[in-house]
Amino acid sequence: MKLWNKYRISNIPSLIFIEASTGKVVCRNGLLLIRDDPEGQYNCLEFPWGPKPFSEVIAGPLLRNNGQSQDSSTLEGSYVGVYFSAHWCPPCRSLTRVLVESYRKIKELGQKFEIVLVSADRSEESFKQYFSEMPWLAVPYIDEARRSRLNRLYGIQGIPNLIILDPKGEVITRQGRVEVLHDINCKEFPWHPKPVVELTELNAVQLNEGPCLVLFVDSEDEGESEAAKQLVQPIAEKIIEQYKAKDEEAPLLFFVASEVSRGKMSHVWDFYAAIMTQDNVHR
Repeated sequence: MKLWNKYRISNIPSLIFIEASTGKVVCRNGLLLIRDDPEGQYNCLEFPWGPKPFSEVIAGPLLRNNGQSQDSSTLEGSYVGVYFSAHWCPPCRSLTRVLVESYRKIKELGQKFEIVLVSADRSEESFKQYFSEMPWLAVPYIDEARRSRLNRLYGIQGIPNLIILDPKGEVITRQGRVEVLHDINCKEFPWHPKPVVELTELNAVQLNEGPCLVLFVDSEDEGESEAAKQLVQPIAEKIIEQYKAKDEEAPLLFFVASEVSRGKMSHVWDFYAAIMTQDNVHR
């Protein structure tokens, strides 16, 4: 269980490569290496499969839905959303409709921002149909190798998934989907992670990503929830900084759950109450 929690395993099978001397993750999504190149003919040339800069992995032509092409170098100096999505996925289509509006609002705010679609569609025809709804860029569907490398780079295990990068190509947040749905007016863009957040139906999926600390507030008063956040925040910040200094993710996620949020999420609490009775679940 310590290893499951350390590497935040949320589904199986999962294959992670680490550096034995330090324990640092080299490649989080080893299964893609095997799936894309089962005989290791090409991937072994890139052993030990360490992470590469986004600018190197994305390098090449990108498409607009009108057929025009532009080089990935045009992304330099911009915030970038790397959007893993597919037409056959209903949650993806729902998110895309919201994301189109968010994209336009962020542009109107004068921010240098671009989104790159990394398709998981099952045919080029489906990709073209889906991409026609989007005002941003995409990795060409025929460039399967580049799409696969981007999946491996961010350890994508499910869609939709929106990774937000800073102008240097460093990850700001892996929870772009949650942020877009929560911050409809994009006032908090580029959505730097907060040490402690209010637990909502939108971000409850994070409860399954690893150990979480949830402080329950028995009040509908927003002031009480804010006071609870202030109570937990110094602890959260200290732990996050300690692990950041070691170039590791913090072992805990921190939430405050008010009476109002619990009322809106009653079905979620019923689900977790059920699974917490199992001996092999530690949340």
